[in-house]
Amino acid sequence: MVRGRARVLLTSRDIGRVERGDILVCNLTNPDYNPVFERTVGIVTDEGGVLCHSAIMAREFKIPCVIGTKIATKAIHDGDQVEVDANSGVVRVLER
Repeated sequence: MVRGRARVLLTSRDIGRVERGDILVCNLTNPDYNPVFERTVGIVTDEGGVLCHSAIMAREFKIPCVIGTKIATKAIHDGDQVEVDANSGVVRVLER
């Protein structure tokens, strides 16, 4: 379980906005997102499954990850304080 500031990215062109300690919230990652994984403490995606890029990179970097939420980029706002509980698959907005 981790807590941090949500950084909502709608495209990989915005990866420069992610700072150390942020939680990456996006539709789905691809290899263009690779530089971000060293800075993030959590990942939340709209799409994906256990073999998607986001899940594989989360396992490799030991980052808590909740994938396939369908609504993360709509329900979570950029800058929200969020909690990601990867064991239960729950993401909570703590503060807007």
